[in-house]
Amino acid sequence: MLWLKNKLHFLLIFSFFLSSLSVFAQREIDEGNRPPLKDRLYYGGNFGMSFGTITFIDVSPLVGAMITNRLSGGVGATYQYFDDRRFIGGSSSLYGGRVFGRYNVFPNIFLHTEYESLNFDLFNPLSERFERTWVPGFFLGAGYFAPFGSRGGANFTFLYNLLHDNRRSPYNEPYVIRVGFVL
Repeated sequence: MLWLKNKLHFLLIFSFFLSSLSVFAQREIDEGNRPPLKDRLYYGGNFGMSFGTITFIDVSPLVGAMITNRLSGGVGATYQYFDDRRFIGGSSSLYGGRVFGRYNVFPNIFLHTEYESLNFDLFNPLSERFERTWVPGFFLGAGYFAPFGSRGGANFTFLYNLLHDNRRSPYNEPYVIRVGFVL
């Protein structure tokens, strides 16, 4: 019960922080005179790395398009490399893709849905060995866009995986928090 209280406390503080920030509008589309696709595209993604006994590299680019002032959608790819030098053969990689949709409820607050499919080494208890397999994920959630400049900004997204399976998922929990950048 304490963990729930701590999470609620964090959400209240985070909500207060978001409400105290100045609100900047994202890119506007003149729906009467729709601009060409190249002017409605945005690019971004996530990038992370850690080196040492455990090496972790994550490269997850995305491309999206504004469909209306509030609705956008796009595609993305994911590649992750993991190496644990404490174990022989402790390296592996994960790759896959995703399609997503976003709806801006307020200028900087959005709802997010995403379908993802990832390929990675999964232990098969029947054959008692690791085998590469595709595992789907279907995420629902919300996020906050913190703009900087005329087009760019950072996305903070909180997602819940409706297809999470503790035995097959590459995620430890059904909850996923992402921080990424867009241009």
